[in-house]
Amino acid sequence: MDALEALLDGPRARRAAVLRAHVDPPFGIRVADGAALCVVALLRGTAWARDDDGLSLRVDPGGLVLARGPQPWTLADTPDRRPTTVIGPGNVSTDLDGDPLCHDLDLGVRAWGTRLDAGVAMVVGTYEAAGDVGAAALDVLPHLAVLPREDWDTGALDLLAAETARDAPGQDAVVDRLLDVVLVAGLRAWLTRPECAAPGWYRGRTDPVAAHALRLLHDDPAAPWTLESLARATAVSRATLARRFTTLVGRPPMAYLTDWRLALGADLLAEPGATVAAVSRRVGYATPFAFSAAFKRERGVSPTSSRARPARTAAATRAAR
Repeated sequence: MDALEALLDGPRARRAAVLRAHVDPPFGIRVADGAALCVVALLRGTAWARDDDGLSLRVDPGGLVLARGPQPWTLADTPDRRPTTVIGPGNVSTDLDGDPLCHDLDLGVRAWGTRLDAGVAMVVGTYEAAGDVGAAALDVLPHLAVLPREDWDTGALDLLAAETARDAPGQDAVVDRLLDVVLVAGLRAWLTRPECAAPGWYRGRTDPVAAHALRLLHDDPAAPWTLESLARATAVSRATLARRFTTLVGRPPMAYLTDWRLALGADLLAEPGATVAAVSRRVGYATPFAFSAAFKRERGVSPTSSRARPARTAAATRAAR
């Protein structure tokens, strides 16, 4: 896989909160669920996405909103509309006084709002948490981004909208995978926009030497890589590899590999039944002690403690630069 594919492979919706929302103006929805990422694709009507710093972005039909948490944000029919509905943790909707609205706004299978033929319709998907591998990709996003349909659409939006209305065996898995497609399309489109400060791993794809080295490291992070063996595999000298890789990616090859192994290890540790010993082997450490020592040195916590710390860590941050 190439570097972009490897880093986008992290976000994986699993029984994600995906629904169609149908509302009539005037409306103001405060999203304060603390989720890692909220994806909103507008099907009909127009809306405005607003953060707490005063940024307001218009969303037209087919537009995609990517809201990176845990900061709250607002979706409304006008830039200055005050919210009347709050979406809290667990996708629970209330009014401003905290009184529940879920029953009143239930419109059937994965549908929420006032009426199915309302003037504004959208698909909303929520990633409660993203593994550190995914965080390296999500870090390229601002807190709030809007992409017009012509910049990102892959045809998946219409399919996702249709599938959210179905109630068939395995439907949750279908909807989850389609949400992943929409997210990856949005991230890929954002990386090409002029206002995006592309991270090192994305810039590295433009250089054949750095791109080849990144592909090798991502394909087989557990291999006993050295600068010499990586240079040999990319058919250049060690000096050439070190210079070109560091210039474009922003980290020397072996330092990048350490960051990648630890980010991958943190993601694997979150899987049910994962052990430090098994994860250490999968990411290239000879012993659990070596993995634990590197993990604690770079991240400030032990691998075991990191299971309870979903927030982005230093190594994942460096890998994203």
